[in-house]
Amino acid sequence: MTDQSEQQLPTAADVDAAAARLRGVALRTPLISSPVLDALTGGRVFLKAETLQRTGSFKFRGAYNKLSAIAPDARGGGVVAFSSGNHAQGVAAAAKLLSMPAVIVMPADAPRPKRDRTAELGAEVVLYDRAREDRDAVAAALVAERGATLVHAYADPWVIEGQGSSGIEIAAQMERWTGGLPTRVIAPCGGGGLTAGLALACPDAEIVPVEPEGWDDVCRSLEAGEIVPVGPNAPPTACDALQTLATRPVNFAVLKERCRFGLRVTEAEVSAAQRMAFSRLRLVVEPGGAVALAAVLAGKAPLDGRTVVVLSGGNVDPAAFAKVISSAD
Repeated sequence: MTDQSEQQLPTAADVDAAAARLRGVALRTPLISSPVLDALTGGRVFLKAETLQRTGSFKFRGAYNKLSAIAPDARGGGVVAFSSGNHAQGVAAAAKLLSMPAVIVMPADAPRPKRDRTAELGAEVVLYDRAREDRDAVAAALVAERGATLVHAYADPWVIEGQGSSGIEIAAQMERWTGGLPTRVIAPCGGGGLTAGLALACPDAEIVPVEPEGWDDVCRSLEAGEIVPVGPNAPPTACDALQTLATRPVNFAVLKERCRFGLRVTEAEVSAAQRMAFSRLRLVVEPGGAVALAAVLAGKAPLDGRTVVVLSGGNVDPAAFAKVISSAD
């Protein structure tokens, strides 16, 4: 295992190592094919259901890979993470498995079920005000105070490599199902941890990140050829898991080499994707986890070849989800 202090950028070899480390710990989530979806899109589309992963999202993969790499003599101080919910739960679950204390800095307006589940997994939850407080500063103070290790949600090579283990599974599943590797993987994107991991795991596939409109830092960055943050006064979005202000160099170094473009979807398109997944496929998908499917259903994504769409999370707020699925198309 490469020492964390020496590791600079994530590599394909380290994604393979992460997949081996996660074997028997992370769930091997199913790859789903549906005639209904094919009929709606006019293509052959496969869904990678990370909604069925431990803690309800792909985030467990990166969290466990990162925590398992922390030297035993450094584990006593525990870990600190900041997250609106999915990374929080992934870190909390991984820390519990590895008998490490965990503190999670969460926005006060994070969906209550995500907060409650994080606490149920044994983590200490510290709330902050998105509008008035800097989450990085809150987390940094806790790291210094407790001698803990920071576990960033996406700007960490170990986290990226862990997320890439989903791509290792996708490649094996597609080859078994179709006799060929995926030619395109369309995935939700916040800071770029998942998409960077997929790019390393599936080097021959086109990787397409998808973001909600207004929270499109990765799209902007790919278009500009350099890291560009979201614009001023970013609009409200139901995709709480994808509200990142800017990608980071460790992510963009991979993305700029592998992603030709990104896609943006509207709130209405996200809601329509959630409804379709529930009513036609019997799948529960949270807003941020549904953006890639939204792009496909809206006709924004190319579908030639063997296309895989990642459903990245299923941790819905029950009341909000009920309102979405009961509304008219």
